Amino acid sequence: MILDPAKPSVMNPLEEKILYKFRNGLLLAEALTHPSISLERKNYPFDNQRLEFLGDAVIQVTVTEHLFRIFPDFGEGQLTKLRTRIVSRPALRDRAMALDLGSFIMMGRGEEASGGRGRASTLADAFESLVGAIYLDGGFDAARIFILRQMEPVFTEIANQPDEINPKGYLQEILQAIEPTAPDYQILSQTGPEHSKIFICCVFWNGIELGQGCGCSKKEAQVAAAQVALADKLWEPSTKVSSPKKKKKT
Repeated sequence: MILDPAKPSVMNPLEEKILYKFRNGLLLAEALTHPSISLERKNYPFDNQRLEFLGDAVIQVTVTEHLFRIFPDFGEGQLTKLRTRIVSRPALRDRAMALDLGSFIMMGRGEEASGGRGRASTLADAFESLVGAIYLDGGFDAARIFILRQMEPVFTEIANQPDEINPKGYLQEILQAIEPTAPDYQILSQTGPEHSKIFICCVFWNGIELGQGCGCSKKEAQVAAAQVALADKLWEPSTKVSSPKKKKKT
């Protein structure tokens, strides 16, 4: 049951976040049950894998229809790229994180100890499962309203910038139009346990430090550094400043 945020109702903390009150609470419990729990509790009645399968299909058709409506001049290829961008695992993980969904998932102790609550696949799967549960509990309209509400920031972003920019490629294109030297990305540090490392990267070009960024992988850190470089534009004469010497790779 879709809720009006202005009208209070008795519900659990997650239902308050998602503005949906389940008629069948077992569906919500199933959506939040990670498969690892059956390894520690024999004969556990369910996990969220079937709901994940269903939720994935509901998200796909909802996003496809919405893109079809808001971009009437786009062809199949453009629409497909946008849909892939919206329903990708990182994108669904971000939607789950916005709801703090990881804190509500029931999982085995071993999975939790290994960082399962923050794992991208776990969060993305839980978001899909939640959609599947809402679909079964309240029908397609309820699921559609939930999906579009949760993905509103993403749709706003792509409406303003429908063509996805590859920050590293775009930065290299700009710099090599000035001089053939390619930007050089160096990982300055990495911290944290193996399953949850944080990398800090710096991008240099012609002896200029253009920007630093961090991420959960080397690639994410490089992309973040490129984004900073594109924002600051330190290669331009009016913004160029002296920078420290390049650090040796370790």
